[in-house]
Amino acid sequence: QVQLVESGGGLVQAGGSLRLSCAASGRTFSRYAMGWFRQAPGKEREFVAALSSSGGRTDYSDSVKGRFTISRDNAKNTVYLQMNSLNAEDTGVYYCAAKESYTWAIYRSGYAYWGQGTQVTVSS
Repeated sequence: QVQLVESGGGLVQAGGSLRLSCAASGRTFSRYAMGWFRQAPGKEREFVAALSSSGGRTDYSDSVKGRFTISRDNAKNTVYLQMNSLNAEDTGVYYCAAKESYTWAIYRSGYAYWGQGTQVTVSS
């Protein structure tokens, strides 16, 4: 089992950057593919980015490709989401999720473990 805690959210102006972190408990973090999802008010939670358990392969939604970068440090049990060129449509609660597998999923149901979320607000 793994517990996840996100941090790094906040208020930023359009065009700015934020880096989110997700710290995982447990000794087997390197066995988990990790994903980031977000949920805007009144909308469904949507896939943002994911990477394999080794960190060697990544995937992004079309809306963030080229602006966001997902990475992980297995020695620190942490996954990151670097967000650049933020715009108002990026506003929402960002969640990290873990899937005990080499490969990730782009659907919520593919992940067994979730963090509590961190709020990102982009002002225009």
